[in-house]
Amino acid sequence: MENSQRFRFGGAAALLVASVLAASPVMAQQKARARDLGVPFDGTPGPLNAITDVSGVRVAHSTLIRGEGALRVGEGPVRTGVTVIFPRGDDPADPVFSGWFALNGNGEMTGTTWIEESGFLEGPIAITNTHSVGVVRDAIIGWQTERGAGFQPWSLPVVAETYDGSLNDINGFHVRPQHVYAALETAASGPVDEGNVGGGTGMRCLGFKCGIGTSSRIVELDGETYTVGVLVQANFGGRRQLTIAGVPVGREIMREDAARRDEGPAPEATALDTDRGSIIIVVATDAPLLAHQLKRIARRAALGVARTGGTAGNGSGDIFVAFSTANAGAASARPVAALTMLSNSRISPVFDATVEATEEAIINALVAAETMVGRDGNRSEALDHDRLREILGRYNRLVQ
Repeated sequence: MENSQRFRFGGAAALLVASVLAASPVMAQQKARARDLGVPFDGTPGPLNAITDVSGVRVAHSTLIRGEGALRVGEGPVRTGVTVIFPRGDDPADPVFSGWFALNGNGEMTGTTWIEESGFLEGPIAITNTHSVGVVRDAIIGWQTERGAGFQPWSLPVVAETYDGSLNDINGFHVRPQHVYAALETAASGPVDEGNVGGGTGMRCLGFKCGIGTSSRIVELDGETYTVGVLVQANFGGRRQLTIAGVPVGREIMREDAARRDEGPAPEATALDTDRGSIIIVVATDAPLLAHQLKRIARRAALGVARTGGTAGNGSGDIFVAFSTANAGAASARPVAALTMLSNSRISPVFDATVEATEEAIINALVAAETMVGRDGNRSEALDHDRLREILGRYNRLVQ
């Protein structure tokens, strides 16, 4: 059976995605990306400035927003979801070379022992909330089984998480198999929704509302053009740490807020503003890299986090996975696979691209997110775009 028949996307699942999107309790904010605001970044982005600039990569979200007021476990309020990424959207059963890295391991990413052992990642990647990892993993296995989309007779899906319990009824287990199926069935190339969507719906980072963000970079090497794409689910860090384009934006905002209240110096960080959260980073590339090289790529994502102020605190789950869409069919080749590999002497520009795209993806997640009110009236404020521009302008870091 042809791949286009075996792995058909869309259909009734699109209706299900729509059905789980309730009216969002957010304050209207112009949808924009960091570059739209004049934030300067290094490197050259791809046409979409998204992970889907890597050919074959597909993404989708199922977003669950329902209810408001006091927490009633099992009923809500619900502010959560799931995001899926297909490395090979046309043939999910063809594994990709992969590597992973835990900067700080207070979190979960399933399937990593097989990546470490084999060097391959099989099937889609999913990101959700901490207490929904199990149901998402099982749903992926069910989806693969029904469609004959598995490479092995058994399945070891890669599913990662960050904690959304400050806004979401996380112990209500509201992410269900049908929500995972909806995302799997509607995954597509093209622009990627950012901010309060999918697994990022209830997330906050660096003291502000956050969520999903993405970015990409074009790399020219010896006459060849490669793409590096990054998608993040960002839920880490405190406001004091927030750094954008090298500017201590978080500290500037805290200082200004304290002065307006005539309270003297900015207060010390509260428990909500310490580095207790997490970030999941997915790095995709079409550069021909093998597993050991992709582990090196995954490590470099940590430097992109650091550029935004993150320090991987004790309570943070900072877990990264990288894959290459090159060398199709390598896992099934018998008895010997013929591979191409970018020389280590030429890999540094790919490292640079990973750091740059990771930094921008995180800032895009902040810029796209909207203020959200969740359980018990807990409120996570969006980063004010005008205020960000004013601060960057004072530091002569604003692109006009």
